[in-house]
Amino acid sequence: MIGRITGTLIELSPPTVCIQTGGLGYEIDVPMSTLYKLPPVGQTVSLHTHLAIREDAHVLYGFASAAERSAFRALIKVTGIGARTALAVLSGLSVEDLADAVERQESGRLVKVPGIGKKTAERLLLELRDKLTPLAGAPRTDGAPAGASDSDVLNALQALGYSSAEARRAIGALPEGLTVSDGIRQALKALSRA
Repeated sequence: MIGRITGTLIELSPPTVCIQTGGLGYEIDVPMSTLYKLPPVGQTVSLHTHLAIREDAHVLYGFASAAERSAFRALIKVTGIGARTALAVLSGLSVEDLADAVERQESGRLVKVPGIGKKTAERLLLELRDKLTPLAGAPRTDGAPAGASDSDVLNALQALGYSSAEARRAIGALPEGLTVSDGIRQALKALSRA
């Protein structure tokens, strides 16, 4: 599996870019969100990649962040969603916006993406419900920076049966600098009062 490519950006032909490394030029399909973050042609670039092997082709997809690649992988596991549609979703919504739309179950944000109708949006919301929450690098929706302990507290609360939304609200009210055990304890106190 090719997980990351670093090399010289030699060609831009949206949605495909070509990166030369080790004497080879790799054609990589990218979402528009990644395309906008690329340096000018001739500069060094590094992309997280996903290799899809089909009967008729081997296709490489590239992403500016690991969170974007994780979202892409979650999207293509949804029934009826192919790689092109997943790229369209990531071109129309940031990973954070997608995770927020799924958490709030807002299909209206998804139907604004070309190629996503009402039924497809509802299927995405249903099948992605608990799959986008743990994405690495996704900031908290309350604007506070996410830390390793926050994700540990979130996972612990969800393991105890709290929904992702309840757990995130409880974590958002926590002071910074708590240990994981103190964070869990204080979050549980806040949840029991709610």
